[in-house]
Amino acid sequence: MRAAYYEKNGPAKEVLHVGEVETPRPGPGEVRIKLRTSGVNPSDVKTRMGTARKIAFPRVIPHSDGAGEIDAVGAGVAASRVGERVWTWNGQWKRPFGTAAEYITLPAEQAVRLPAPISFEAGACLGIPALTAWHAIDIAGTTSGTTLLIAGGAGAVAHYAIQFAKARGATVITTISSPEKAALARAAGADHTIDYKRENVGERVMALTKVGVDAVIELDLTANASLLPVTLRPYGTLVVYGTGPHVQFPGSFCLVNNITVKFMLVYELTPEARARAIADITRRLDSNDLIHSIAERFSLDHAVAAHEAVEQGRATGNIIITLG
Repeated sequence: MRAAYYEKNGPAKEVLHVGEVETPRPGPGEVRIKLRTSGVNPSDVKTRMGTARKIAFPRVIPHSDGAGEIDAVGAGVAASRVGERVWTWNGQWKRPFGTAAEYITLPAEQAVRLPAPISFEAGACLGIPALTAWHAIDIAGTTSGTTLLIAGGAGAVAHYAIQFAKARGATVITTISSPEKAALARAAGADHTIDYKRENVGERVMALTKVGVDAVIELDLTANASLLPVTLRPYGTLVVYGTGPHVQFPGSFCLVNNITVKFMLVYELTPEARARAIADITRRLDSNDLIHSIAERFSLDHAVAAHEAVEQGRATGNIIITLG
């Protein structure tokens, strides 16, 4: 099969190659998926660069997210699953071979039914972006009447988070950096957008809420920690799904105001938490009422360009590699 792979950490142009590798066979309890799409996420490019963690295998096929059709099953898996349309999660988490390939083998539970109306491109957006968004909204305690500040409302995770929050009856304020991104966030359901490059975020939040939001969903705590004292109400909740290695944290504010801080890593969700997220996402997919933001599409031969598009942050939404 053809795959994108690397054998050492470094820039995409220097280490990421496309070529023939051995086609995997499913073992006991596994399925093999003929992949149609592969999702490229920021964690994938950080892992390839070695900034998130150093390479742990002689060869790595990157990417955790993808979608396709089961074409073979291992012992213990129902033969009726052959031909099933599925999406994946944790494809390359603690494993050498991910979804940037024509085939992948995974434990059967990591291949989730993809309803017929949903495209394979949308399926490749669910593993990291949608699961992160759903869990972040959930642990923030989002219910009807909750007011949230979701950072980066046009981004892959936040775009889903807005939709999941609105489905629970929340009021959503989100930050954006251009009129085009504001339009994307509003299309997802955001009630208010704040252009953080041109407006004072704290002043706008307080003008809208009077006391601050109930919860902040944060994608970059390193950059935005200083906003907490001017956006989050006493007894509020901060949910963090992205941060740099070191943060100058407003500890006194959080202590005095009894702020609850929750960090989350989507790769390490508990089975119960992941099952709840997948069940609700599947229900939404069955109803076909989720908006999927696809920014750019690349062929496997242009995997380097796909990685560079994510690294450069020039795309708004999900980056997808198509595999036929």
